Amino acid sequence: MELTDRQMNILAEIRSDGRVEVDGLADSFSVTTQTIRRDLAQLCDRGLAARTHGGAKRLLSVSNVGYEDRRRIQIDVKERLGICAASLIPSDCSITLNIGTTTEQVAYALSEHSDLVVLSNNVNIITAFMGSKMKELILVGGSVRQSDGAIVGADAVEFISRYKVDYAVIGASALDSDGAILDFDTREVSVARAILKNARTKILVCDSTKFEKSAPVRICHVGDLDYFVTDVKPPDSFVAAAGLEDTKILLADRP
Repeated sequence: MELTDRQMNILAEIRSDGRVEVDGLADSFSVTTQTIRRDLAQLCDRGLAARTHGGAKRLLSVSNVGYEDRRRIQIDVKERLGICAASLIPSDCSITLNIGTTTEQVAYALSEHSDLVVLSNNVNIITAFMGSKMKELILVGGSVRQSDGAIVGADAVEFISRYKVDYAVIGASALDSDGAILDFDTREVSVARAILKNARTKILVCDSTKFEKSAPVRICHVGDLDYFVTDVKPPDSFVAAAGLEDTKILLADRP
């Protein structure tokens, strides 16, 4: 079941304020406290928030959130990030995009480009380009993970290593203020590393909520990238780490 508009707004408050209370939400949305409790229960059951006495709080966890739920989180922001990242990529070039709900938005924003050679380990991204003006669509070989359409593992890494593309676009599950780019699954990380290794220009696309999360596996350092596309200015220490290697930080909707 999809989140309602009210639940999405509650989730946004949890992410911005860190904690919400049932009584305050009931007043804010002009509904009963029972309705708010049901909303919070659904958010917590999906792993999008954590229960507290009388409310809920932002979830800081090393466990990932389901792919379909992640698709609904920050959707407007992800669309803007996709448009911003796509503006860095010209037509008539080659590009690799990895698994992720934000990289899917980059794909949608690239749909008006022409003559791209697109390589991806994300079935959803290849499907998004069907019928477009792309020159060639290449789906990475290997076993498909049915939960999210990802192709990961040693076969995928070997497949990607056969190519050298102009641009790589990757997402990540968590960002550390020291500049570390992180994820949960070692197989996904191996694929992301292969994508970055075999690209001339490297782009990371993540919304600012990734600084609120923790994940145990390192993909790379921000200094290994050419561009980081996000929605809010990162922590000063992260900006400093990027500046040491001349990684450009771009804020969506900003000139």
